[in-house]
Amino acid sequence: MTDYVNPKDLVREAVDLAAKKADLSIKDMLIRGALAGAFLSFATSLVFTVYSQGLPSIVGAILFPVGFVILVLLGLELATGNFAVLPAGLLAGKVKLSRLLRNWLWVYAGNALGSLLYVALFYLAITNWRTGNGGPVADLLKQAALKKTVAYAALGGSGWGTAFIKAILCNWMVTIGALMALASRSTLGKIAAMWLPIMTFFALGFEHSIVNMFVIPSGMVFGAPISAVQFLLWNLLPVTLGNIVAGAFFTGAALYATYPSEASAVADISVPAVSTLSNDTKSAFTAAPAATLNPT
Repeated sequence: MTDYVNPKDLVREAVDLAAKKADLSIKDMLIRGALAGAFLSFATSLVFTVYSQGLPSIVGAILFPVGFVILVLLGLELATGNFAVLPAGLLAGKVKLSRLLRNWLWVYAGNALGSLLYVALFYLAITNWRTGNGGPVADLLKQAALKKTVAYAALGGSGWGTAFIKAILCNWMVTIGALMALASRSTLGKIAAMWLPIMTFFALGFEHSIVNMFVIPSGMVFGAPISAVQFLLWNLLPVTLGNIVAGAFFTGAALYATYPSEASAVADISVPAVSTLSNDTKSAFTAAPAATLNPT
């Protein structure tokens, strides 16, 4: 059997996956969401550690997908990926809008909880339980947090729009990575397929809402002069909205439109097929012996 899953089968599997995600309990969404947020934060802190050693930024981009790979292979829940998967299920008629919104809300909350938990633990770790200042890693996190909030605020509406567009471009690649995990039957194939688009978005410096749940709060606890309002208004709000637009329309709806699920195709041809059968063979079935029609 070939390892490759063609796009039409991939979208069908994504629709089936959407239905499973929509039926998750709140407990599972919170736990799986929290673990996903934590593992993505692990990967992000790894990148900043690499940057602090003076290595080129492309090295960090190459390493960052480890967090995404871990959470996907463990079947965890990442809101930004679900921004594409659940809309495909909605269009296929397998997910109700209320269940889609329910999943997005609880998974997003779980991602935030896991990210903030890791922020606290990471802070205690690199400050030697608050006896140090965190060194160059902390300095880089403060710089990044300021760039993602105060710098946007200084530009006013243009800054908000910039964050929004960067978020669209980010999650376009992230959701392609989430779906490409379904493009292979093997573990190595899934890893390779996911790695490419995730590395691409990170190397380009675009905006990912869940990553920012680690970066900006980390910068804040290390002393960056950023208020909670600035964090929410100038980053998390536009970035989350941009991530939703990219996932729902640029990936989920777009791929479903060009590769409709097999169930939809069958539904389109079922009526004429049944009608033709009943018209052409009615007499044959009427004349058939009962034993033939009802075998025991």
